[in-house]
Order: sequence, then structure tokens, then C-alpha cells
Amino acid sequence: MPAITKVKVTDLRSALELLKTVPGQLIETSEPVDPHAELSGVYRHVGAGGTVKRPTQIGPAMLFNHVIGHEDASVIIGLLASRERVGLLLDTPADRLGFLLNEAVKAPIQPVTIPNEKAKAQEVVHYADEPGFDIRKLIPAPTNTEEDAGPYITMGMCYASDTETAESDVTIHRLCLQSKDEMSMYFVPGRHLETYRLKAEQEGKPLPISISIGVDPAIEIAACFEPPTTPLGFNELSIAGAIRKEAVELVPCLTIDEKAIANAEYVIEGELIPNVRVREDQNTNTGKAMPEFPGYTGPAIAELPLIKVKAVTHRKNPIMQTVIGPSEEHVNMAGIPTEASILQMVDRAMPGKLLNVYAHSSGGGKYMAVLQFKKSLPADEGRQRQAALLAFSAFSELKHIIIVDEDVDLFDSNDVMWALNTRFQGDVDTMMLPGVRCHPLDPSQSPEYSHTIHQKGVSCKMIFDCTVPFHLKEHFKRAEFKEVDPSRFAPDLFKS
Repeated sequence: MPAITKVKVTDLRSALELLKTVPGQLIETSEPVDPHAELSGVYRHVGAGGTVKRPTQIGPAMLFNHVIGHEDASVIIGLLASRERVGLLLDTPADRLGFLLNEAVKAPIQPVTIPNEKAKAQEVVHYADEPGFDIRKLIPAPTNTEEDAGPYITMGMCYASDTETAESDVTIHRLCLQSKDEMSMYFVPGRHLETYRLKAEQEGKPLPISISIGVDPAIEIAACFEPPTTPLGFNELSIAGAIRKEAVELVPCLTIDEKAIANAEYVIEGELIPNVRVREDQNTNTGKAMPEFPGYTGPAIAELPLIKVKAVTHRKNPIMQTVIGPSEEHVNMAGIPTEASILQMVDRAMPGKLLNVYAHSSGGGKYMAVLQFKKSLPADEGRQRQAALLAFSAFSELKHIIIVDEDVDLFDSNDVMWALNTRFQGDVDTMMLPGVRCHPLDPSQSPEYSHTIHQKGVSCKMIFDCTVPFHLKEHFKRAEFKEVDPSRFAPDLFKS
């Protein structure tokens, strides 16, 4: 029997080909689906997971091949909505993904530029000044719910450069289609592209920006790194290059002085217009934006920067990629870079003590981290709490940290809760850090919620130390079971 050739992932299409070789990782449907709320409504049941309203589950990615109103395009959702699938796509065990990204940050490979004629992303070109141009008809951007402000691009790799230094950055932002050639762009304070945009605006200049949709999953994960791990001027595409051990290919845009990802399914070329703002829900007046990672629908923003679209290019028969905001896909994209950042920060201070990190699903990959820490000496007592404080420094949007011992499976929530119930006393094992800046999308971080919060986006951060005091470790040994080979008795469950 011939050996199965492993698919090398270089773009979205090769990623899907790899998933097709693994049972249970991808399903396709040709059933007509409405991109307005229905597509996401379907996937909520199939595999959204995360903080999505129950019932939901972790399941396969799903490819919709008949999207109403977009007959020549398909939509993929849930590509990264399971940690196991991310591991498969990045060729790394799921529990070692944070370590993979940590090593990639240390050995970046900068992107390269290829000629336009070699770029698959520019096989088909639509210029905004052509009659009939309408980005809403060209790109099958879905709405997650019936209340959304409009169709959203949720997996666009936004790429722009500093007008002075020419340093470039790639980030994922919330983009709402507002008209035939306009999109609004939401910035969380502190993002690097916001720095570039503000600098250009102060100079009265538009900021050229490309949005690449449907790319190698390594790029999507790498784009979610944040400072201090990737400071201003650090191009996260170099992390994706390190993951693949091959430089990401860029291509010059056709209508703006910027580059885009050369093998993307879609590229939007445009400019952020200085001193122009638009109401996010101007077309729907719902007061809502879209579901965000905490599991709630965020409010529509009254004034957002505007992108004027110059062109849309795409591959033949393009595949639109989208994500449900609160799904497990967000957990993995945001959380795995968070894990890498924490591992890097703590290992510098105390090498070998932090065994692993999990940015927990319940926090959307941002709000909660579980730290697995090993105390080997009496002098290690207290260092686990130092590690937690360093984790807050590594990723400022963390809200809660749970610390567990080496015998606890940090990826198993039941095991973590067991540690909380049997190795934790609230009066001595809780640390509170009030009045610290966090992520503004947490609805409990507001003056209306508590009189102690004076400004939206400020939180009381907490550490739950569920580790056994070193001098008592002998009294907290888990029950030992005989080591056996279970495959002798249940071969279907334990295949070698």
C-alpha cells in the first residue's frame, strides 16, 4: 500500500486539503445558506465552542459551498476552532503550541516580496472606480447575529506601515462593511496600527492599508501577538515565517503604496481617511456591533475611523474565511500567543519552573490563564505568585490567573477545579490587584458595575494560588493506580 503523502500547509487551500485527510476535522455542505445570521447560526451548533451561548460544542471546521448572493465563492468557518486542529495545522502537539510560538518569536524570518504576476491573490482584480463595484457583493462577509451592525470581516489580516520609519505590522481588527466602497475599523487602544494611523492623521495624510483574507493559519496565529513580546516595529509575519521555516510572501498592492499577503484568497486595498469618522451601526440602527470574545454583543461605536476601498483582488473561486467572535477559534488565536508570551517572560526570571500555560477558553483566550508551576525546593515557595505577576506583565489584558501544581492537567477544567476545591483557601490563597487596566470589552469593568471602578476598562485582577505549600506536598499526593496497558482490554479506545 503506498505511503500517504503529508500535505504541506502554505495557504488556506493547502490547510483545507490537510484537514480532508483527517477524519472529523472538516465537513462541507452545498445546502444554500444565507450569510446574514444563518451561516453563524448553523456553525454555533456544529463547532463554535468558546464562550458562545449554549448549546454549542467543539467540532469540525465547516465549508459552505453555496452562499446565497455569492455563487462563485465559498465560506470557511471554524478553521482554528479546536486546539487539536491548530496543532495539526501547525504540525505540533496541542499542549506544546505555546512553546512553538515562543521559539518562533526568538528566531523570526522576515517576509519577502514577489512580483505581481506571481501572486495568486491578484488573479482577479476589481477596481473601485469601475461601474457596479460593490464590496458587499464581491465579498461574502457574514453577520453573526440578526442584530449585527452589518456584514463583518472578522479574519482580515490588516497590514500597514509607519509613514516615517516604514516599519510594518499585521493585526486582526473588527471591520464592518458600510457602503459599496467604505468600511469602518475598530481599534482597541494600544494596537500598533492605531499608532501608525494616528501619526498619519496628525500629518493630514491617509494611511494605506491592505486586508488579506484567507491565509496560512500560521499567519493568523502570529498576527495575534501583542506587546511587550512584539514591540512597535516588530512585524509579526516574521513569526509565521519562523513557524513554517520559510518566509511569508508579500506582493505590492495595485492601487496603494502597501503590500499584501501574496497567496491570500481575498485582498482589500484601501486608505484610512484622516479626520473622518462613521457610526458603526449607521445602516441598521441596532445599537449593537457584533458578538465579541467575552460572549456578549458589543455596543456599536459612535465614531470609528473609515477605510476608503480602492480595489478588491482575489483568487479564482475564492474562499472567504470568517469566525464567530466568541468561539473557540478566538480562544486559540488570542490565547496561544498569550501562552507563548507568558512562557517567555517567566522563563527569563525563573528558568524551568513554569511547566506550561493555558489561556483558558472561558476567558476567550484573553481574560484567564492557568499556570502549571513546579516547586522543587523550599525556596520556590512564593515564586509561583511571582510568576503570576510576571504573567500580568507579559499580557496586560489578563484578568484572572489560576496556578496549579505539576500533577494537575491544566487543559482539563475539571482537574483545575479539583485543585481549586482541595488546594485553595480563599483567605490565604487569593491575591487581588484592584484598579489595573484590562480589556475594555468586559462589561463588568464599568463604574455602573462597581463604585470602585472609576473608568471603563479598569479591573480588579486576581490570582488564585491552587498550589500546595511546599512543606505540605507529601500530604497532598494523589491516589496512585497500578500502571497497565489499557489497549489489551479496550483496543478500540486505545489504538497505538
